[in-house]
Amino acid sequence: MQDQGTLVIACGALAREIAALRRANAWDALDVRCLPAELHNRPERIPGAVREAIRAARGRYRSVLVAYGDCGTGGELDRVLSAEGVERIPGAHCYEFFAGEPVFAALSAAEVGTFYLTDFLLRHFDRLVVRGLGLDLHPELFPVYFGHYRKLVYLSQAPLPSQAPLQSALERGRAIAAAMGLEFAHHPTGYGHLGSSLAAAVRRGADKAIAWAP
Repeated sequence: MQDQGTLVIACGALAREIAALRRANAWDALDVRCLPAELHNRPERIPGAVREAIRAARGRYRSVLVAYGDCGTGGELDRVLSAEGVERIPGAHCYEFFAGEPVFAALSAAEVGTFYLTDFLLRHFDRLVVRGLGLDLHPELFPVYFGHYRKLVYLSQAPLPSQAPLQSALERGRAIAAAMGLEFAHHPTGYGHLGSSLAAAVRRGADKAIAWAP
């Protein structure tokens, strides 16, 4: 076995947040492999892609964590992970593990028809949603896709160093909500279960290293 510490197989939508946590905590033994965020447009492909990544890493790492929610796979991702003996971050999707289950449940109960933005989706909304759904060519389809939504909640992760970038992000969020015809709200979450799950994976890897030490 090649001892390379801990591997996180992650959704590409979490790359910036994982990198920030890795730097802040000096997790030098943490390696990250990000799968394309565009897989969310074809969630049936996520389990197979994750399985392939796990098997490619088999025998090279002391600990492996999958940084995905169920993400629309209908439980198939969990079945793959159970067969492979690998854990993932708890939660149905990144909105839940950023906000935490009680907070997300409260937000959902307050307005079932809520569209959620994370920092990643805020930055890439035009590419993944507007162009991804063809709304740049057919803006009349906005009510077709989003007519059942009533509210947009921006769940922000990164601590912002000053009011200027915060104001820019909030203005962008409000502009997206206005384009979709939705009420806007902002809820700072930090990194939620992402940070605690990565820390636990690093500890597991370190414990295994101690256990295997001659």
